Amino acid sequence: MNDLRLPDFDTMTPADFEKFLPEIFANGDGHVSTDPRLQTFLTNNPDCAALVRDLEAIADQARSLFEPTDPGDAVWTGIQSKLKMQGSEDDDLPLAKTF
Repeated sequence: MNDLRLPDFDTMTPADFEKFLPEIFANGDGHVSTDPRLQTFLTNNPDCAALVRDLEAIADQARSLFEPTDPGDAVWTGIQSKLKMQGSEDDDLPLAKTF
């Protein structure tokens, strides 16, 4: 990941960081805090490190909204059981007349 438009990570200022942060996120894996090129900068600039943590947390939450979830076998078994119970209760009801 060597983009000439990005600043020198060793000499960048917090203003440079904020300016290029969207590109840094876009060119990375979504976890800027683990980028080895930024470790010294983030250690020396705790406000920028806090911003990165917040943005990573927001991005993780946003990604989780699109992840399919499987409710698990217990839920499906419960649904099946309720449907069977409802089916047996319906057997006790008088048949509806159709016209």
